[in-house]
Amino acid sequence: MPTPQDAYTRLDGTSMGTTWSVRLPTTGGYEQAQAPKGNGAAKTDGPDNLAALSHAIAQALATVVDQMSNWQEDSVLSQLNRAERGWYQMPEPLYTVLACALDTARSSGGAYDPTLGELVKLWGFGPQGPRLDAPDANAIARALALSGWTKTQLNPKHRGVWQPGGLHFDLSAIAKGYGVDEIARILDEHGFDHYLAELGGELKGKGLNAQGRPWTVNIESPDSRLGALPVSLTNHAIATSGDYRRCFIVDGRRYAHTIDAQTGHPLPDDLASVSVLHPSCMQADAWATALLCMGAERGPAYARVHGIAAVFMKRIANDISLDWTPDFLALGQGAWTMDARPA
Repeated sequence: MPTPQDAYTRLDGTSMGTTWSVRLPTTGGYEQAQAPKGNGAAKTDGPDNLAALSHAIAQALATVVDQMSNWQEDSVLSQLNRAERGWYQMPEPLYTVLACALDTARSSGGAYDPTLGELVKLWGFGPQGPRLDAPDANAIARALALSGWTKTQLNPKHRGVWQPGGLHFDLSAIAKGYGVDEIARILDEHGFDHYLAELGGELKGKGLNAQGRPWTVNIESPDSRLGALPVSLTNHAIATSGDYRRCFIVDGRRYAHTIDAQTGHPLPDDLASVSVLHPSCMQADAWATALLCMGAERGPAYARVHGIAAVFMKRIANDISLDWTPDFLALGQGAWTMDARPA
């Protein structure tokens, strides 16, 4: 942000194996620091109340971890993955995320699949740790046979999820986005009308920054030699899915952490990243992964037909090309100057 540091109050912490932060404007008449309605508490702009706000955010994120982490053996999700065949009632946050994940799987024709936990583990991207070589074909086939979003179903009345036995859910492509929405919910409940919330690189902006303008964030380029793409966030979230942060290389080939549900192999590396703008960071997170899994041709076509605000970064020789949808152009262009705006 090209603004003085003292123009903002900043909160930050760690959760979900990464960091979170919140920026609240403290100048320009935007210091909307009210306590939750109806509780009679003092304003939250003092040190003690800001500490209480930070604690509330940390507690909300701890709930996400306790329910949705594959890395925590006693999480609700880990227990579901170990459960025998049958119906199991989920707590409301986990059920909400599972419902969104399975709806995205259905809408994307299975491009995004939240049941690939066995494959994620097999390829070394789970809590068991990385591997130094690719697994053999038989192991991939066995893990693929245990996967598949069509093998489960939900019971909305009872918040029930069907475990057919051996199905391993993995919500790593959506839980972080939900975490950003949870940070935003806490801030909304405390009466903040202007903020920028971030968790592990996924962001949500509400209202305006300290200069009375939309929040401006940068989409990182997969190639460090290239500049970042600035994007405006006005009451929207942005999430990015890419292949350049978590990967391993064997014999010159990159194996990224996002798995193709059809082949059981990591995605090819022609499409480096996809970023999605959406009012819900949970949905932006899920759709960024779904579009990445669709690939460099099908992904942009699907996003255009279905009105998804997305930008695609593709590898072409030693360069990165941009492909964005009209909806992304309409929502994100506020940050682009005449010099920076894509041609």
